[in-house]
Amino acid sequence: MTTVVLVVLCFVVGALELYAGRQSRNQASAFSRRIEELNEQVTKQNNVLVTVGEQLTAELSRVKQDVLPALDTRLRQNTGQVEELAGLVHQADEFLRTQAGRLRDLEQQRITLAALRRKLTEVETSVRAVTRTGGGPPDGRVETALDRLADLERGGAEILELQRTLTRTLEDVEDVVAELLQFTEGELDDTVTAALTGRPRSHGEAVTATGRLWTRDEQLDDILGEMYERCVRSSRLNVRFRTAEGPNGDVPGATERRRYFLGGQAPEDLAGAFSALLISTGADLPTNGSTAAAPGAGARRGLARVEPGVPPGVEPTRPPEDEAALKALLRTLSESSGAVAQIGPLMAVRTRDELLCAVLTAGQSLELESDEVFWDPVAATLRLRRLPSHQLWDLTDWATP
Repeated sequence: MTTVVLVVLCFVVGALELYAGRQSRNQASAFSRRIEELNEQVTKQNNVLVTVGEQLTAELSRVKQDVLPALDTRLRQNTGQVEELAGLVHQADEFLRTQAGRLRDLEQQRITLAALRRKLTEVETSVRAVTRTGGGPPDGRVETALDRLADLERGGAEILELQRTLTRTLEDVEDVVAELLQFTEGELDDTVTAALTGRPRSHGEAVTATGRLWTRDEQLDDILGEMYERCVRSSRLNVRFRTAEGPNGDVPGATERRRYFLGGQAPEDLAGAFSALLISTGADLPTNGSTAAAPGAGARRGLARVEPGVPPGVEPTRPPEDEAALKALLRTLSESSGAVAQIGPLMAVRTRDELLCAVLTAGQSLELESDEVFWDPVAATLRLRRLPSHQLWDLTDWATP
C-alpha cells in the first residue's frame, strides 16, 4: 500500500513539474513575442521620426533657399522705393523753399515798383501843374516811364500769381508723396509682419474702402472737406491717401473731385455700422418717405445704441461722436445746391430739391461706379430711388429749415 502511494505521489510530482515547465515555456514565448512587437513598434516610430526629420530638413532648406531670399529681395525693393519717395519729398521741400525765396524777392520788387510808381505819379502831377500855369509841354519820357512801370507791375503780378499757383501745386504734390510714403511704409510693415508671424494682415493700414467728395459750390468746398474727414475719423477710419482732379482733368479753377482711399475697418463691417448709425440717429432722420411723428407720439429711436456708461433707455447728454459728425456732414451737404459724398458703402447725394442718403452693397457700389454716376447728383438720385426702402433715407424734410 505504501508503495502504491509513493508511486502515485511520484506521478503527481512529475505531472506538476511538467505543467510548471510548460507554463514557463509559454510565458517565455509570450514575453519574447511582446519584446519583438515592441521592437517593431520602436523601429516603425524611428522610421517615422526619420521621415519627419527629413521633411523638416527639406522644408528648412527650401525656406533658406527660396522664401528668405525672396523676402529679402522684396524688402530691399520696398526699401528702395521708400528711399526714392523720401528723396522726392526732400527735393520737393527744397524746391518749395527756393520758390518761397523767389516769392519774397518778387514781393519786394513789387513793393519797390509800387513806390516808384507813386513817385513818378507825383512827378507827373507836378509837371502837369506847371504846364497848366504856363510852362512848357510835359516831357514824353514821364509818360513812357509810367507805361513801362505799369507793364512791369502787371508782369510782376502775373509772375506772383504763377508762383503762388506753382507753390500750391507743389504743396499738393508733397502731400500726395508724403501720404504715398506713409502708405508704402505701412504696407511694408504689414507684409513683413505677416510673413514672419504667419498671421493674416490687419485692416489698420490696408485700403479697405474708397470715398468720394464733390460739391458744386466753391465756397463750401473747404468746410465740406473738413466735415467729411471728421466723419471719416469718427467712423474709426483713416485716410491712407487722396487724389483730386477737375471734372475734365486738372483744370485750373474747376471744382475738384476728391477721391479718398480709406482703411481701418473691414468692408463687411462698414455697411452694418453705417446702417445702425443712421437708424439710431433718431426721429429727426425719417426713412424713405416716412413722415415725422404725430404730436404727442413717442420719438422713433429705431435701433438705439447703448452708450458706455449710460443705462439702457436713458438718453445720453450729447450724441456720440460718429452721430454728431454724420449730422454735421449732412447739414453741410444740405447747404449746397449740388454735392456728392461717399464713405465706403455710405453715400449721400444733394440736389437742388433733395437730400438722400443710402447704404450700398458692394455690388451696388460697383454698378454705380461702372455707370459713372457718382459725380452726377441728379443721376445718382435717380439710381438711389430704385434701392429697397431699408437701404435709403430721404433727408429732404430733415434738411429743410
